[in-house]
Amino acid sequence: TYQDGRLVVGTTRGNGIVGENVTANLKTIPDVPLVLHGSGHPPLMEIRGEVYFPFVAFARLNARRERDGEPLFANPRNAAAGSLRQLDPRTTRSRRLRMFAFQIEVIEGSLPIRTHHESLDTLARWGFPVEGHRQQFPSLADVQAAVPRFETLLAELPFEADGVVIKVDDRAAQTRLGM
Repeated sequence: TYQDGRLVVGTTRGNGIVGENVTANLKTIPDVPLVLHGSGHPPLMEIRGEVYFPFVAFARLNARRERDGEPLFANPRNAAAGSLRQLDPRTTRSRRLRMFAFQIEVIEGSLPIRTHHESLDTLARWGFPVEGHRQQFPSLADVQAAVPRFETLLAELPFEADGVVIKVDDRAAQTRLGM
């Protein structure tokens, strides 16, 4: 949650209704701006994103754990979630987590953005990394034709990903369609 362009609270998504406060740990991730760049920020808003463990940092952590006789983490996704919940933010910092943002939820004020693509551009201007493999398509048929190409990129990403995310670009249509 950002108030007047400053990070005030960071939470996990938890069960979808209630999450855990991980503000101190989020502040250790260099991709999370403590103060937003630029101007035009709504007075109060949530920025939603994904904290992840790059494969290189995950491998380094597991090598250190193996050397120290500790159990290895099973996968980067669970290790990232656990790293965000550490009691000591220094532990979180040492794990070299990354984050990219993907959504703006205005709580107070307004933001004249009509498309998801515009919101990603805005997030980037404010100082957030956004996942770079994105493209707009004029029709559903074009989206379907592009999915196999995007699926081949999954193996090249420096982080774990389940698949390709497809979003309706028009925010008004998103609202009508629901979550």
